[in-house]
Amino acid sequence: MNPSPDRAERRLVDLDATLAASAELVSRGREAFDGDPALPLAFEALANRAGDLCKRLVAYDGTRFHEVEFSLAAKNRDFVVHHYDRLDRETLWQTVTRSFPLLHSLVQRHRRDG
Repeated sequence: MNPSPDRAERRLVDLDATLAASAELVSRGREAFDGDPALPLAFEALANRAGDLCKRLVAYDGTRFHEVEFSLAAKNRDFVVHHYDRLDRETLWQTVTRSFPLLHSLVQRHRRDG
């Protein structure tokens, strides 16, 4: 049975929106991240959502979603959820400012190219 493109597309749309929300928060800058205790918590929640969506995409159609960025986001999600007490703020900032934009580009390419 072939995976439904509609299900994959819905997850890609959700992931695109999640990563866009992250980019909007990142645009507030490092000073806001350091000064507002809600921002790191928001990024943790977004990392959880992005990683869960990536995990579902890979499980749903691992041939189509084979790029390492999907599995890295899923692994990051597991760490954020299960080891939140060991999260390093600098690593979280690097994830949302470096890794998320790369993942976002990949998601947009998948949405464009199908």
